[in-house]
Amino acid sequence: MLTDFIATVAAGAGAACLIIVANHLGPRFFGRRLPKWAMPASIGLAMLGYAIWNEYTWYPRMRAALADGVVVASAPAESAMYRPWSYLFPTVARFIAVDRANAARSPANPQIFAANAIVFQRWLPERRIPQAFDCDKAARADLFDGASLTADGVLKGAEWVNAADDPLVAAACNGGQDG
Repeated sequence: MLTDFIATVAAGAGAACLIIVANHLGPRFFGRRLPKWAMPASIGLAMLGYAIWNEYTWYPRMRAALADGVVVASAPAESAMYRPWSYLFPTVARFIAVDRANAARSPANPQIFAANAIVFQRWLPERRIPQAFDCDKAARADLFDGASLTADGVLKGAEWVNAADDPLVAAACNGGQDG
């Protein structure tokens, strides 16, 4: 969040520099200087423009930076009252992905495996949530509090949850939105 603030201030400073240069060159090329309101207006527009650009490009930039084998399960678009333009063009400020590349598969039954679900939220660090998946039964289980998946695919310390319509299971088993 601090880097976003610094970049927004830098966009405003860049706009101010351009207005200063235009003010110095204005009399020479146009015969007059820019109006006094041009400086604060350009700074405000530059800062607002950068903030909007940053909001709308966060998800595509984060998705492009994902490692190979990490697939997006869900990326809900959101609108907010304090961003009225988002009712026309919703933004994505959070998404969940599955790390299929580093999944621990059962040699006896490769359709049962453990993988991390990764939760990405704007301005927050990513969170990795260990999950077990059974693609034959379209089920998953949270691997918390000592729960584990044995090498032969037996779930210990947790229960399978039927999740046929769960986008997390679709991403883990079928590739989700990427596959």
